[in-house]
Amino acid sequence: MNAAHPSPRDLLTAIARQAMLDQGLLPDFSPEAQAQADSLTQSAADAGARDLRGAQWVSIDNDDSRDLDQLSVADSLPGSGTRLRVAIADVDAMVKRGSPLDDHARQNTTSVYTAGCIFPMLPEKLSTDLTSLGQGAERLALILEMVVATDGSITSSDIYRAMVINKAKLAYDSVAAWLEGDAPAPAALAAGALQAQVRLQDRVAQALGQVRHTQGALTLETIQTSAVFEGEALQDLVPDRKNRAHELIENVMVAANGVAARWLQAKGLPSIRRVLRTPEHWDRIVALAAGHGAQLPAAADAVALNAFLAKSRAEKPAEFPDLSLAVIKLLGRGEYSLEQPGQAVAGHFGLAVRDYMHSTAPNRRFPDVITQRLIKSALSGAAAPYTISELQALAAHCTTQEDHAAKVERRVSKSAAALLLEPRIGQMFDAIVTGAADKGTWARTTTPPVEGRIIRGFQGLKVGQSVRVRLLSADVARGFIDFACEK
Repeated sequence: MNAAHPSPRDLLTAIARQAMLDQGLLPDFSPEAQAQADSLTQSAADAGARDLRGAQWVSIDNDDSRDLDQLSVADSLPGSGTRLRVAIADVDAMVKRGSPLDDHARQNTTSVYTAGCIFPMLPEKLSTDLTSLGQGAERLALILEMVVATDGSITSSDIYRAMVINKAKLAYDSVAAWLEGDAPAPAALAAGALQAQVRLQDRVAQALGQVRHTQGALTLETIQTSAVFEGEALQDLVPDRKNRAHELIENVMVAANGVAARWLQAKGLPSIRRVLRTPEHWDRIVALAAGHGAQLPAAADAVALNAFLAKSRAEKPAEFPDLSLAVIKLLGRGEYSLEQPGQAVAGHFGLAVRDYMHSTAPNRRFPDVITQRLIKSALSGAAAPYTISELQALAAHCTTQEDHAAKVERRVSKSAAALLLEPRIGQMFDAIVTGAADKGTWARTTTPPVEGRIIRGFQGLKVGQSVRVRLLSADVARGFIDFACEK
């Protein structure tokens, strides 16, 4: 391909770069930041860190993930209960506050994942190597340790520094298939001891998750897709589906983030919490449920809402992603919020936890780096690295930039969908109506799962209705897709 006829991947990358700039995000590292990254070498072992290199640490992430932020290991305790430890990559050991790399990370605050390319928060030399917990690599880490009782309650916890080695780099899909009895153990789990290790982690994670769901943690499912390329050509958009391995990691990381939040609170330190406040527009959620034949209480009630969601998922699985999206919009967005000692904590309504922060992905999110610095300062007895006013400003900035990053990802996702369908103009698709209002009627095709606007034959259509649509146009530059409904 040449400049006049860019490859599909190059075209999506160009759209993504412009979207980054439009949203005030930096698509490139400054020469100073790149020079700093080029000069870095692996940190030496720290004499003050514990030696946990012999533990059976494993990572579970996407098949192609190289920016591994966390490892986990579990050990059965005498009597009952399990000691669960999560190792978090010590990014702060490489990225010092006020350095060019820190300036870039503070500006963007997050890695941005688009169909054409990834804009990492830190250069790949760090995020996929020097600060990644890759298999067989000896790395510095922060350890978030907790003792989990058989009922899923956390009876004690601690935080300290250690040296670790990842014994097995695992992927969600293959681990889930094995845990559910649909496939043999992944090759990296050939050793029986590691198989027992992952099964123990799965049991603990299920217990942790059960506690949250009893408290009203919401079961939501939206359709997100990943681009599949063959060389530089876009071949497909496949839905990302949650499975048991995703649940394992989610439950363990929610618990670990709670440990970090309570630990800083116990030390009398301010922190940046991740919160989802009790919905201001609960009445609209009540009305939404009523439209589906369900009755919710007048006051916000996460347990009742989740019961409605679970029933809807079981009865109408094809419509559940769209119901989930409607609920998510009415819940409002999560945000980063300053928490000061002695103040009431907003908590996270969707996760059904009071104490929650982001601490487990410092290669990908800047709030996690801030948390890491606060923890390390307390461990060493040093003064807090940020003032109250700095933390308050950072919380607001991280919320804003996260929203901007999400807009970039959505923008490129729409262009990728239009690019995939562009050669199929005139073809027919099975679809489901996802929106019907004065501002327009929308439908999502079954295969591939792509949403577009119905501009002909939309009269009388209702949300959830199955239809046949003909593709009329696909505008890659704007990410627009238009259908005609064939009744």
